[in-house]
Amino acid sequence: MAFPPPLVSIDDVRAAQKRLLDKRLAIRTPLIKMPANDTGTEIYLKLENLQPTGSFKVRGSCNALSSLTDAQLSKGVCTASAGNFAQGLAWSARELGVPCHVLIPDRTPDIKRQAMTSLGAILHPVSYDTWWTAIEKRQYSPDILPGHFVHPASDSSVIAGNGTIGLEILEDLPNVGAVITPYGGGGLSCGVATVIREFRPDARCYATEIETAAPLRASFDLGRATSFDYLPSFVDGIGGKCVLPEMFDFARDVLDDSIVVSLGDVANAVRFLAERCKIVAEGAGAASLAAALSGQVDSSAGPVACVVSGGNIDTRKLVKILEGEIPE
Repeated sequence: MAFPPPLVSIDDVRAAQKRLLDKRLAIRTPLIKMPANDTGTEIYLKLENLQPTGSFKVRGSCNALSSLTDAQLSKGVCTASAGNFAQGLAWSARELGVPCHVLIPDRTPDIKRQAMTSLGAILHPVSYDTWWTAIEKRQYSPDILPGHFVHPASDSSVIAGNGTIGLEILEDLPNVGAVITPYGGGGLSCGVATVIREFRPDARCYATEIETAAPLRASFDLGRATSFDYLPSFVDGIGGKCVLPEMFDFARDVLDDSIVVSLGDVANAVRFLAERCKIVAEGAGAASLAAALSGQVDSSAGPVACVVSGGNIDTRKLVKILEGEIPE
């Protein structure tokens, strides 16, 4: 079944910004200048890992739930998520007093499972293929996953909430020349790029993907949404088996390119953030910095802003990275 592309305007993003301020469920995160690096590129870090749930996802989930009617909320909410969006949704649902059910891949790290359950989420582990099918179809058996389904990527309200990151970047760094966001389902990249395109059209908007899960790069090369031979890795917050068809045209309209980085690049970026910047980032959260340091970013128009999308990394994996290893 084909789904229509999400429609998100600047007015939608501004309305989301007001809701987030009114609800006080998400914070305005800092944009800090990173220490000098070997590339010579001026890099700023948008620290979404400092959100209450450790991820930017609280922005979109809060806006989505705040946009629902009482009737829609009456049976609770549900989603399919690898962890960070579920935490944001569970956080918002708890504040509204409604139940939250989450379909998760059975490889979801313990730290994310514990974080979800501590927020009141009811977890339903399934195989990765079953989980991804639920994302593609935007539903799962209502007997198992009851409530209003909030899509983690292609819900317009979620994308508008994510777009508030772009507003904040422009407020703090009006001359930004490029913005890099990790690409999972596209809701973050497209939301932020919608705002940057409107107010800073000369700036470049990049997505970044991991080499083991880069369907957007493959889709851009082919000219249509396509699948990818996905391999699981420690970078579990981005990537997938394919680009959601309803997101492809949107992504192609607002993004300049997708930069693919290696697992080693991401591990190095996680380590750099921890050792040089005293910032804890998960693999997906460090992917934007990995892209900025890869030499593939055009920084001629001004400084580069990297969205550090989350900090929910398994402690054992972080230790391995700090010891110079690449975790499984």
